[in-house]
Amino acid sequence: MNKRERVLAAVAGDKPDRVPGGFWLHFPPGFEAGEEAVKRHLEFFDKSGTDLCKVMNENSLPDNPALNKAADWGKLGPIPHDAPFIRRQLDLIHAVCEQMHQQAVVLATIHGMVASAFHYLGGGALYDEDKQALTRHLRENPEAFRHGMEVIAEYLDYLCGACLEAGADGLYFASLGGEKAMMTDEEFETFFKPYEIRLLEKYEKKVSCFNVLHMCKDHLNLSRYLGYPSKVINWGIYEGNLSLEEGRKLLGEDRVVLGGLDDRAGVLVDGTLEDIEQQVHKILRENGTYRFILGADCTLPTEIRLERIAKAVAATGTYQE
Repeated sequence: MNKRERVLAAVAGDKPDRVPGGFWLHFPPGFEAGEEAVKRHLEFFDKSGTDLCKVMNENSLPDNPALNKAADWGKLGPIPHDAPFIRRQLDLIHAVCEQMHQQAVVLATIHGMVASAFHYLGGGALYDEDKQALTRHLRENPEAFRHGMEVIAEYLDYLCGACLEAGADGLYFASLGGEKAMMTDEEFETFFKPYEIRLLEKYEKKVSCFNVLHMCKDHLNLSRYLGYPSKVINWGIYEGNLSLEEGRKLLGEDRVVLGGLDDRAGVLVDGTLEDIEQQVHKILRENGTYRFILGADCTLPTEIRLERIAKAVAATGTYQE
């Protein structure tokens, strides 16, 4: 099997020649778009051995200086579909897909409602600086905030469709907001979940292959994601969250689970190559090989040696049931 066939077999519930692997990382600054970004994606795909090709998205919704207080969300106008940051991302996806030549399933990274709202309010660093920034605004002025979410949802609707038109086989939808300490279940249900479900329902029907739902960050209430449609699910099991078995049982036994390895510590980052192989075999013994894609909790360290990832992927081929 080639990489594309292997992944599609696993997702369909058939038996691939080995369990596929899906890994990714953020490339260094300066490789967000253009030819160099394309080269980095192709080099990573080739040298890491990963079976899935995920196009990273560093061309996210930029910080909006007009957003300062809660009431400002109510004044937002539509986000232009021809904005330079959108064009850069679509050009990147198109170029990567052309170079792939159907070698692999290509997924376009989509930052969900909460992540996009953080980006718009204060840039990507705002989440780490102030995890309660959105929550304060939605509590202070719910109606204005709801208008802002409608604006972001319309932008994401366009982006999802445009990524597929650019050649992506599916979407890697990264959803923040499941963190127990960020907001209440009711607030997530009111301001974010309906928009994300609507998007995923729409594009679950339009993708040529499948979508991945990534539930990001630590100490999640995974129950918040009940009802989210997606064939493949991924979350951080090493961040105080449910195990792979528990998460699949909660979100649907028919789901394909992607994960198993820690992204920032553990054998993949710190162990020997032999340690990596042994850990992969242990994961497959404990979780089985059916409807499973080996991966990590989230993005790997930018500086990780690609031979370490390649060893993890290769180890699925030396596993004996």
